[in-house]
Amino acid sequence: MVKKISKTCILMAMSLPFIFLSGCWDVKDINHRIMPVVLGITSEEENYKVILQVTEPVGDSLETEIIIGKGKTLNQVIDNISADMESSLDLLHVKVIIIDHRLAEEGLEDLISSFMRSREISSKSLITTTKVNLLELFNSMDYDSTPIKTMDFFEKNAGWNPHIALTRIWHIYRSIHSLTQDTVIPIISPGDTTRIKQEGSLVIRKGIASGEITSDETLLYNALMENSAYGMIEVLDVASIMILGNSVFYTSEFTNGQANLTANLDLTVTVLETKGDTTKTEIQQQLQSLLQEKFKKMNSKLQSSGADALGTGRFFRNKLKYEELKNWRTAYFPNLNFTLNITIDIQNEGNLKTIKN
Repeated sequence: MVKKISKTCILMAMSLPFIFLSGCWDVKDINHRIMPVVLGITSEEENYKVILQVTEPVGDSLETEIIIGKGKTLNQVIDNISADMESSLDLLHVKVIIIDHRLAEEGLEDLISSFMRSREISSKSLITTTKVNLLELFNSMDYDSTPIKTMDFFEKNAGWNPHIALTRIWHIYRSIHSLTQDTVIPIISPGDTTRIKQEGSLVIRKGIASGEITSDETLLYNALMENSAYGMIEVLDVASIMILGNSVFYTSEFTNGQANLTANLDLTVTVLETKGDTTKTEIQQQLQSLLQEKFKKMNSKLQSSGADALGTGRFFRNKLKYEELKNWRTAYFPNLNFTLNITIDIQNEGNLKTIKN
């Protein structure tokens, strides 16, 4: 005979699973969270100084506020700022991090490692640097502005153009621990008539600043790193052209201790305007000559600094032993024979029909 189960036992059995469920006691309402989009970091004596640009709703509009904190470590800075605020500080929404140029010269390894360990900030956040006073830069971006507008400077669907390098936290972390690849980060400053002005890129070798490349060289860097060069306008002696698309293919060879690398860069361009009686061949030759000159200057700077920002060493990983790869930056990269072949395909002549072959 089956015994009847009391209602009390049934209720206890039904309630048991709820004991193991976690509640939402630590969830904070979005109205009580501050989500900065732009963050600046500099050093002051032996401390980090962090500057946050946040927006707060005031009535029917948004107001930008600058928040500053100091501490021995990044986590300590954030704790100090959070302790003095009436809302929770959520750094996972930080999209752009501006690092003081002097801090980059001292080395970014500790800072980048802190980012990766704490996970307070997304590893996909963009990194940039500035040579001007960091607070001065933030104040220049403050007038009639929001952090979103600052972020748009680096957004591909907004204000970004291929003269600007797009480098994220994980790129620098990888370069610090990589045997064969370094990176570059964009240099910005307050604009004369715009909020931000880009001034080329800072070359980072194993987390330490080791040189600079120009804005035009950064564009070629982006093309060789297989990033889009769409939108670039090159003004030649004979015409003005715009790049519509680009692709690159590499071949490598290691013979008798000499590393040889060839990059075949294909550019699809359109002609915006011509000067005088110009032919396609003249446009192609002049553009090839211009880009070759930029490539030689950029490659010379990188090899002199020992920073393999283009990651050329990755093409020799299957040709060198591990112990040899450890010496790539010092033994092989400075003597790398790097050749660039450029093919120009004029696909669209625009509205001008006077161009000749």
